[in-house]
Amino acid sequence: MVCTDIKILHKGFNYSQDGPGNRLVYHLQGCNLHCPWCSNPESMSVSEDVGVSTEAMLKEILVSELMFFDGGGVTFTGGEPTLQFDALKEILTKLRPCGISTAIETNGTNPRLPELFSLTDYLIMDFKHHSSEKLREYTGVGNETVVSNIKAAWQSRNQLLLRIPLINGFNASEEDASEFAKILSPYMKEGFALEVLRYHEYGKDKWKTERTKTMKNPIITFEMANGDTNEYFDALFKVANDALAKGRIKERFTGIFIDEIQIFKPEW
Repeated sequence: MVCTDIKILHKGFNYSQDGPGNRLVYHLQGCNLHCPWCSNPESMSVSEDVGVSTEAMLKEILVSELMFFDGGGVTFTGGEPTLQFDALKEILTKLRPCGISTAIETNGTNPRLPELFSLTDYLIMDFKHHSSEKLREYTGVGNETVVSNIKAAWQSRNQLLLRIPLINGFNASEEDASEFAKILSPYMKEGFALEVLRYHEYGKDKWKTERTKTMKNPIITFEMANGDTNEYFDALFKVANDALAKGRIKERFTGIFIDEIQIFKPEW
């Protein structure tokens, strides 16, 4: 039996934030993006540490099955989980016949991502910026593959949660909102949802540690969170409503206000 090692940054249980129900969440080591607002900058480097085998991980997941209540299961996030693509595909393949719910949180930049569609129950994908040039300027990677993967998911999946981390000065202007909506509107259908995430500074202190202080990215201050979010969402809804009239978004853009940030809640 093939058994590949997989490198884990940390793991633990989380309820309803990384997929439905109570989930065992594995944060895998390594990321190909260098987002200056990252809350886990220690996950960016590709560690040389020895990982655990996918077989050992499978056993751990199976003995945790009683904890997967309310439709829970296992979620692979990062870092960027698809950076360890072969190992990730291996563990997802081993989990498939076990009937355990699987989820992936990804930045969507891996061109092989569609290989995992049939192995993944809940796909959560970031769409950080509508402009490939600006995304590359800030993170080192453009969005061409992300858009391609969104299209592939639209063609072959019945579920996708897209997430936009709202960063003032990066993607939070009225123009940004309109551009996001223009790109995403054709791909919104039943089972697809959009969630806008409020900016936070949970990772700020981590940028000062020995492990991360040599990275090029600066610390983003909370000023990034300022701005007129009402205007942002007015612009987003203007395009969304146009699409609504054409039956492409339907009720998926209906949300609730949380801390003055509009959240498009996924229907787990």
